Amino acid sequence: MNHPIRRVALASMVIFAALLLNISAGYLIRTDYLNNRPENRRVTDAQFAQERGPIMVGNSPVAKSEPVKDRFKYQRSYPSGKLYAPVTGYHSYYFGKSGLEHSYSEQLIGVDDSQFLDRLVNLLTGATPRGASVETTLSAKAQRAAWDGLNGRKGAVVAIDTKTGAIRALVTSPSYDPNRLATHDLKASRAAWEELTADKSRPMANRATKEIYPPGSTFKLITAAAALEAGKSPSTEIDASQFKLPGSTVVIKGNCGGSEISLTQALNVSCNPGFARLGVELGADALREQAERFGFGDTFLPEIGSAASKFPAEPDDAQTGMSAIGAFEVAATPLQMAMVAAAIQNGGVVMEPYLVETVRTLDMRVISQAQPRQHGRAVSESVADSLQDMMVSVVENGTGRRAQISGLTVGGKTGTAVTEAGRNPYAWFTAFADELDLAVCVFIEDAEMPATDIAGGTLAAPIAKAVIEAMR
Repeated sequence: MNHPIRRVALASMVIFAALLLNISAGYLIRTDYLNNRPENRRVTDAQFAQERGPIMVGNSPVAKSEPVKDRFKYQRSYPSGKLYAPVTGYHSYYFGKSGLEHSYSEQLIGVDDSQFLDRLVNLLTGATPRGASVETTLSAKAQRAAWDGLNGRKGAVVAIDTKTGAIRALVTSPSYDPNRLATHDLKASRAAWEELTADKSRPMANRATKEIYPPGSTFKLITAAAALEAGKSPSTEIDASQFKLPGSTVVIKGNCGGSEISLTQALNVSCNPGFARLGVELGADALREQAERFGFGDTFLPEIGSAASKFPAEPDDAQTGMSAIGAFEVAATPLQMAMVAAAIQNGGVVMEPYLVETVRTLDMRVISQAQPRQHGRAVSESVADSLQDMMVSVVENGTGRRAQISGLTVGGKTGTAVTEAGRNPYAWFTAFADELDLAVCVFIEDAEMPATDIAGGTLAAPIAKAVIEAMR
């Protein structure tokens, strides 16, 4: 009789142990999965009701939480709305988080590993947990100047500290109001999302870092850099006569001021036949290597994400000639072209761009502090010096005259990119202000003028000028 009882007891123990093991494994292994299930509204409600620390630009919050009398307790709001949306992102009940709200979410709600001591003190004292403040590198004046300069046109502006890589302005237009997604009126939040995602102007697209476009003649800075690294000088004479692309019927024309002109003059007037011929002479590998040394092929700003700029993989000679003038399949972000100008002003050194300077607890204790980091060297210091002089000449004597600022040494390069027949060109201008250690890139998606005009100099250069003047 005892033997059957022992077998039943043993089987019960095994089943009970297996049940405990399954529960424990489910708790340890499946916690994130269960918490992140869309139907788990208890977790969603709890997370959305948390007070979050502010996101700061200077001494002003551009994202903050305020107590309200509803089931969520705290309302996340964005005082400047569209102006900082590509940076702050949104915090929404149905649609989650983006931008700094996403990448710094744990610090903002106070659960990051670096905030363990604060959580322990709160536990012992019974105090309510508080999130940290995220202090950005942005300049309110530069951001406003960039936004006002675009004036509703599709495009983007990026300004960067050439010595550190700190982002001083990051604007994309059109933009969106994250308050509409953060609202506690969940029906209105859904309606806003549907409207924004259906909008053909794509207001939620980050044109500054996540979109790539043909850079047009701004890419000639990279072609010029490759030429100087190969032994040419700013005074080297190049053939500027019309150029029939090898193995093609396409002829690149342009009045460059003579059939033989210096490399500096070619950059001044943005000479297409001269630079296309130069690109074929240098070869695709040299151009690609030079572009990659400036950052092409890499991604930056993990805080908000970026697309990698690209140079074509295996272009033939004709395609190489077109690539040398920023056409064919060359594509870049405005961030990348700002980094090109920044590296030239910084003696050839490319700095890693970053958006967050400091994260602090509410009692001002520093949790993390940004440390400028080098990404690599694009060109030698002597080549960078030559490129600086050539870019200054573009502003003083060439297509970038509208960027001139009294009392400042400004160097720049215009770009006008044609993407398809019958479509208005893209307008570009990338520049540096030497005394301010500042680089700026302006991109306008629809120049609203013929491709024969220098759209970069006409439309984009004045915006760059305004951003630089805001930083004086």
